[in-house]
Amino acid sequence: MVEIRTDDCFAQGRFEELAFVHAPVGLVVTENRCIRDCNNAFAAMFGYARGDLRDQLFAILYPSDEEFVNIRDRGVDQLRKTNTYWDERIMARRDGSLFWCRVRGHSFTPERPLDRAVWSFADLSAERPYLPLTRREREILSHLAEGLTSKQIALNLDISHRTVEVYRAKLLKKFGVSNTSGLFHSLGGIDSDHVVSNSTK
Repeated sequence: MVEIRTDDCFAQGRFEELAFVHAPVGLVVTENRCIRDCNNAFAAMFGYARGDLRDQLFAILYPSDEEFVNIRDRGVDQLRKTNTYWDERIMARRDGSLFWCRVRGHSFTPERPLDRAVWSFADLSAERPYLPLTRREREILSHLAEGLTSKQIALNLDISHRTVEVYRAKLLKKFGVSNTSGLFHSLGGIDSDHVVSNSTK
């Protein structure tokens, strides 16, 4: 990897190179879900060196391959329509620890949004510590975020309506809130459209 020489960049007016490499927020350029390059902040956030991430599939940054498959296409329709997208999701560091991220995206190929895109990642650990969730809790949370009722969730997961209610109650207790609105507020005060819980549908 060629070292970015600050003085050379200033002398030659290569400010975009400096901005990308040294931006205080994680930046990553992707092509068909493959990391083509990232900046220092992005690599450090996930516990890697920049060179370790180049040409890696984005799936390595998720808690599991299964969870990557579940949310990898979220935002595609929004990018196609407006070429802007953001959500907040749980990601995995190199050491296996999980943390909340705010993700924003811009596509260079809006008709096929994931062909070529640039993304920013902000670590939300300081404001929203990760609370361990079971796979089933993540499933329930994901479906609640989509606005589904307990009965609809039960049908989707092939479990009883009562079981969904039990898990919903566990989630409310875990986050110390009294209703679903409070649950999403505790996840950062954002609306459910922008909460992506890594789960298997």
